[in-house]
Amino acid sequence: MAVYTRIGAEQMAAIVDAFDVGTLLSAKGIAEGVSNSNWLLEAQRGQDEARRFILTVYESRTDVTDLPFFLDLLDHLAARGCPVPRTIHDREGASYRKLPTSEGDKALALIEFLPGVSVSEPTPGQARAVGAALAQVHLASRDFASSRENSMGLASWQQLLGDCGEDGLASIHPELPAIVTRELDLLARKWPADLPRGVVHADLFPDNVLMLGEEVTGLIDFYFACTDLLAYDVAVTHAAWSFSDDGTRFDPAISRALIEGYESVRRMSAEEHAALPLLARAAAVRFLATRAYDWTNTPEDALVTPKDPLAFARRLQFYAAPENAGIFAAS
Repeated sequence: MAVYTRIGAEQMAAIVDAFDVGTLLSAKGIAEGVSNSNWLLEAQRGQDEARRFILTVYESRTDVTDLPFFLDLLDHLAARGCPVPRTIHDREGASYRKLPTSEGDKALALIEFLPGVSVSEPTPGQARAVGAALAQVHLASRDFASSRENSMGLASWQQLLGDCGEDGLASIHPELPAIVTRELDLLARKWPADLPRGVVHADLFPDNVLMLGEEVTGLIDFYFACTDLLAYDVAVTHAAWSFSDDGTRFDPAISRALIEGYESVRRMSAEEHAALPLLARAAAVRFLATRAYDWTNTPEDALVTPKDPLAFARRLQFYAAPENAGIFAAS
């Protein structure tokens, strides 16, 4: 259950009142997610139709100093027609507030609820729509004034995998230490420096996309958003959507549709296409690193079950195979 902070009924009603969205009708904790506490709220103003919102209390993994970037970005994208939720500002115009708790003050924000469901078995049509929506975000954020360094870049992967230790990695799979050493060295030597940069989502997995049929109704969870290579964001999304969850099965139709959808809105350069095989390996290393760290450092009695690192080790091996480089060739 991803509700780590408890909020009583009176306190919840006061929060809703502070955001001036009407009278609280209901509040239900949301089980999905592992980093923050989330609730689905329903409120009504007078005789107006009841509206739904997502309330998030930010726990220790989220740096409060990053919130203006994340929340202002949502408002910027929503104003330009992207399918993202707007933030709800309080009576003083602030996009987030502080919640007193026994652990100290925690930041909280209220965000527009969007309809739709996350798909577990995407169709090519859905993948094409997601690719187009990602490109729309990349174009719409070109005039976003703020920037944020990628806190989950190469240096972080090196740190996380180093903290796992060779024995820890070998406990996941005997070949993993050698694979990690090979890939980190390759990425450090060959990381592309001159590709187009901008605001990227950096975590656009299927559970961060809401859909109705083949329409994208919401891109959510921008808490890894940062300024980085646009093609890297394409690679992350490709790794997230084009394989079975365990990484054992690659779906070429999903892969093609995702890239085609992206390029129907923003055409990638020849240099970006050439870099995608390497960036896809980087995307696989990024999620291998966080999963391996959690796998080797999460206590056995923890409430959260760590995800399998080998699901991304398998993606990595697929991307590293020379015969698979052609999946990113420009059409």
